[in-house]
Amino acid sequence: MKAHLSLRARALLALALAAVVPPLVILGVRRAGLEAGTALVVAVLVMLPLIAWLAAAWVAPLLKLTRALEGAVLSYRDGDFSLNLTPDGPRELVALTRLHADLGLALREQRQHLAQRELLLDTVVQNTPVALVLTAASERIAIANLAARQLLGDGRSLTGLDFPTVIATLPETLREALAGDGDRLFTVTLPDGSEETFHHSTRSFRLQGQPHRLRLLRRMTRELSRAEVATWKRVIRVLSHELNNSLAPISSLAHSGAELARRGNTERLPQVLASIGERAAHLHGFLSGYAAFAKLPAPHREVVDWAGFLNRLATLGEFNLDGELPAEPGWFDPAQIEQALLNLIKNAHESGSEPDEIALRLALAGGELRIEVLDRGPGMSETVLAQALLPFYSTKRSEPGSKSGQGGTGLGLALAREIAEAHDGRIALGNREGGGLRVAITLPQAR
Repeated sequence: MKAHLSLRARALLALALAAVVPPLVILGVRRAGLEAGTALVVAVLVMLPLIAWLAAAWVAPLLKLTRALEGAVLSYRDGDFSLNLTPDGPRELVALTRLHADLGLALREQRQHLAQRELLLDTVVQNTPVALVLTAASERIAIANLAARQLLGDGRSLTGLDFPTVIATLPETLREALAGDGDRLFTVTLPDGSEETFHHSTRSFRLQGQPHRLRLLRRMTRELSRAEVATWKRVIRVLSHELNNSLAPISSLAHSGAELARRGNTERLPQVLASIGERAAHLHGFLSGYAAFAKLPAPHREVVDWAGFLNRLATLGEFNLDGELPAEPGWFDPAQIEQALLNLIKNAHESGSEPDEIALRLALAGGELRIEVLDRGPGMSETVLAQALLPFYSTKRSEPGSKSGQGGTGLGLALAREIAEAHDGRIALGNREGGGLRVAITLPQAR
């Protein structure tokens, strides 16, 4: 390995030569008998080549390294990180060259890592069943995966095409969904006559400083079909359970009544017939409740006076009013909201709460009406809270000695949810501090 002086040693050597050589030249010239001026000129003439040689020897490694670094940077700019610089020259330049080599290695490893991640991401994007389309600000398609190409372009590449032009020939429902900005669920009739349900979602963001829009289309037919089958199975189980628990006692009582009539013992017949009528009335009420849930009409909103509305509600269910009434009247369908609140108040009484601890609270803020039904029962577990609003899910259980022998039908909270959502509102359940349950219905009000 060649030994090289450091830059500092080279500078010190140059200064030493500059300090020692001129006096020696002048001294030699004076001894030769020349004048002082002539001696100085001779010294300068001798020093110029020496200084030029020292400068060239000192600057040459810097120029060499500069050219090498320039080539390496240009290679990095072009995405080529394979260039390696050979350490050579003064120790300081060797150290700088090695640092630059370490930088190139780190960049090369990062580039390989990014390339692998991009390949993985592209594989995931291309093979996902969700149709994905990314468009730039000019509505030119930047990315369209395989599912999007199959759905929107019959399998051909869509990259670089104008998005409105691509969707212009699609079915109207699909075209309107893709042209819109909101998330929605819709059904499309395909060319083969089959129907397909899709969920469309879209988001806007900035990529490399430019606005982009991402559109996602997910086929939901299979998932909805599975959910529909599961729901029908649950309905059939509930109906079968209710029908069996009502028809079995009716059959038994009818047999007992016939046997009593055959024996001529008519004293107990009225009791038997009353029990049959009670079970038939229970079954009729059960079926009527399901029919009402399935045929809930669209709400007819109107201005509602709080005093009259609460007076009617108080005749149907016992509760206390917590707080003041809103200063402005309500805006909702009074019959439907009355039915929802009646179900909630009934549930509060059946929870085991003391009647005087069941309260109704009203608040109007931010253009929304919040109606809360509060009780001091046992509340609900996290599992029950997550499912309590589902149709056919009931937390009530049969109690020995009860007349009906039945728990709840699982429609009270579900009907309240259906009514709230029909009003473009929402319902929420939560346990209260100190025990009990809070059920809150939030409804938008007219502005």
